[in-house]
Amino acid sequence: MLRKIAVWIVLVAVATACGPAVVAQQSSPATLTDGAGRTVTLRLPAERVISLAPSNTEVLFAIGAAAQVVGRDSFSDYPPEARNVADIGGQVGSINVELILSKKPDLVLASPLTPPEQIADLVKAGLTVYVLSNPKTFDDLSANLETAGKLTGHETQAATLVDSLKKRVQAVTDVVAKATTKPAVYYELDATDPSAPFTSGPDTFVDLLIRTAGGENFGGTLKGDWVQVSVEELLSRQPDFILLGDSTYGGVTPEQVKARAGWQALKAVQDGKVFAFDDNTVSRPGPRLVDGLEAMAKLIHPELFK
Repeated sequence: MLRKIAVWIVLVAVATACGPAVVAQQSSPATLTDGAGRTVTLRLPAERVISLAPSNTEVLFAIGAAAQVVGRDSFSDYPPEARNVADIGGQVGSINVELILSKKPDLVLASPLTPPEQIADLVKAGLTVYVLSNPKTFDDLSANLETAGKLTGHETQAATLVDSLKKRVQAVTDVVAKATTKPAVYYELDATDPSAPFTSGPDTFVDLLIRTAGGENFGGTLKGDWVQVSVEELLSRQPDFILLGDSTYGGVTPEQVKARAGWQALKAVQDGKVFAFDDNTVSRPGPRLVDGLEAMAKLIHPELFK
């Protein structure tokens, strides 16, 4: 469960990486405030970057900074080329500080999930650490991309990507505006206990994606980011769609859902509206969030995307 939640929170990019820009080193350091509210002073652009989160790695590759990434966490596996970068250890847990130091990075790009004590250890070792925020809106996603562009000297590529993603989000918004219904969507995060699976609550990116895709989040009226629900509540409220985010890491299939005790009485199961969903496109807060939005909208409103 903890592994699932950790991977989930930690939120992808289409591999549109351009060649690394050649930019001059600033003569004086820049002082910025990172996603953890820390004041960070560093020289820009960073030429050797360590990524401590899959989302950060995907962002860096997407804006054309792939050649500057000299180390990445163990979960960073997208785009496929990222696997060729040195693995410096796990996202939540141990990392190889000695290996990181051997790479001589001028920037370590962390995430809000990076343990504070881990950040403290890296700073104590003389490394510059910047925490890139987890976005809660598409505007936040754009800001993250622009920040990464500034940090690495790829501001033009980041701006181009931001413009492309905004147009894609708007295209989905325009299409689903024609919908006459808003189906209720139950997004399953973890069903280690099938009688009390976890779903996504309000003010999460899953909630935003479902609403932007023209649906209503089943967990939108619940309290908390990650909420357990009972089979009785599912039967009472009858979601129109069941999307299995835990198919990615838990291997959960629609057939397994149909075999769960009591789930045969769900209308979504009877109507065949139970779908495996690539959780990487919604759990990693990077450009692939827009891929997730498009895929979700097509599942919820197939009549609009013929």
